[in-house]
Amino acid sequence: MIGPQPAFVGASLAPTDPVLAADVQVGPPKSGQEDEVRFGLTSEAGLNDGLAFPFVNLAIAISLSAADGEPWLGTWIAHNVLWEVGAGVLGGWLIGCIFGWLTFLIPADTKLAQTGDGLIAIAATFVSYGHTEMIECYGFLAVFITALTIRHSHREHDFHREMHDVTEQIERLAMMILLVLFGGALVNGLLAPLRFMDVMVSVIVLLVIRPVAGWIGLLGLEAARREKLTLSFFGIRGVGSFCYLAYGLNNMPSKAGNAFGPSLAWWCSYQSSSTD
Repeated sequence: MIGPQPAFVGASLAPTDPVLAADVQVGPPKSGQEDEVRFGLTSEAGLNDGLAFPFVNLAIAISLSAADGEPWLGTWIAHNVLWEVGAGVLGGWLIGCIFGWLTFLIPADTKLAQTGDGLIAIAATFVSYGHTEMIECYGFLAVFITALTIRHSHREHDFHREMHDVTEQIERLAMMILLVLFGGALVNGLLAPLRFMDVMVSVIVLLVIRPVAGWIGLLGLEAARREKLTLSFFGIRGVGSFCYLAYGLNNMPSKAGNAFGPSLAWWCSYQSSSTD
């Protein structure tokens, strides 16, 4: 029987961070300085934030099945894969169409673009995430599709720059807060349970598996060798991995969480105590 460990570890390592990846950019939208590497990295981050999550649920389903003996494959495929991915894409597209019409295409002077308020992009994010989560599908994926749909509704409008600037500032502020909290956790012994083998696995994943897998995935792409190397190597992990890890450990049976080794067992006990 397939164990939950490979699926959970793989899913937790899959998300790459679009905020940190955006540092590769050389200019905002419509500045004439778009960069294909930045676009590729941020697009990858937006997609795998949602598409890797079914495998977190796969690990949870397997661990729960091992505990209670209930079948898991049919429910996982029907609900966690087909419904949550499909509904996330469709819901994100519908909300993106609505916001795109209200922002750029409504035949009136009350277009949202006329306000010049870039916070409209944040509103679209919350609406997309909230409504799709209400129907139990992937909010991360829906937000990504919503953003693509809004951009596609009027690709040449200057208001895209306003929304980009506001969202980038908010993203960086949020990332700064999270990094400060992460630094405090490091001081308090976050990495104390790590073993030498854990460190070696991390190094191999970041410096060997990610670049090789990325290079294979880019076979056939018409791009410069340097761009392919950058795209293959620069898959920086960020907040998504912490979210996946915390969600999985909080929804798995305690014995399954302890099976991941000392470091993840510590995370499991830490997350459980923090939610009590």
